[in-house]
Amino acid sequence: MSSHMVVVGIDGSPQSMAAADWAALEARRTGRPLRLVHAWHPPAADADHPLHAESRHRWVENRLSAVHQTLAERFPGLRIEVERAAEAPVKVLLAEEAELLVLGSRGLSGMSGHLLGSVSLSVIARTARPVVLVRDGFDGRAEEAGTAVVLGLDLRHYGNAPIGFAFRAAAARGAPLLVVHAWNPKLVYGYASAPLDEELTAELQEREERSLAGALAPWRARYPEVAVTGRVAAGSAGRVLIEAAGGAALLVTGHQLDHSGHSSRVGHVTHGVLHHAACPVAVVPHDGEPDGDRDGGPAA
Repeated sequence: MSSHMVVVGIDGSPQSMAAADWAALEARRTGRPLRLVHAWHPPAADADHPLHAESRHRWVENRLSAVHQTLAERFPGLRIEVERAAEAPVKVLLAEEAELLVLGSRGLSGMSGHLLGSVSLSVIARTARPVVLVRDGFDGRAEEAGTAVVLGLDLRHYGNAPIGFAFRAAAARGAPLLVVHAWNPKLVYGYASAPLDEELTAELQEREERSLAGALAPWRARYPEVAVTGRVAAGSAGRVLIEAAGGAALLVTGHQLDHSGHSSRVGHVTHGVLHHAACPVAVVPHDGEPDGDRDGGPAA
């Protein structure tokens, strides 16, 4: 069924080529088919320059064919489909009935065009499916077995879907899972300029650690094969996550949908890690209700 596919957006850029590589690995790892999707809506100006539009079309066709052939050779037996659509990329990607969407990301090296700036953030904000963003330079052949999966968990606003996604991703890779929760002591003290009370800070740190352990306990029992480490750190959540994800195989973060389960603005922490994290980043939507996602959301 198409809903069980891994779908990757291809626009011919190095980032989308890296995304295709990651998506193929994930499809093979999880036993799912792979679909390569190219959506291109020619600007109105091309109507006056049909040769330019035709040249662009030929270039994209050549890139799609090359990617398809390369992946078929690297992953024999993997079912690979190619889809072309003469429509806006966001519209096409949102219409895909996929288990997982994979897109290329330039991060801070360049946000123009249809990568992180206009397509990726729009898709993340509006889809109820997990989206993985992959940087240029990802090489699946160099991916080391056992490299940790990192999950960023906000204990005040989380659902089960990101947790389930991270545990399954770690289990599928035979990798350890590092679960990171950041808290800000300044919020407790109301951003007071006076020095923070060390004893109270230590008590609050212990409270956060107990809360994290409690949230992870049922997942440890469900996935006993996954080696899990919980880490509670005081400081900016974005900075803590980016540092923890250095050298990781995958960073998983949540994106809370609005109460109707539809689009919502991408939070500043997720926005920050999408720009700065060097590893692939999975953004998993959730409803903010830990007891609401009984099965932990879509598979990794």
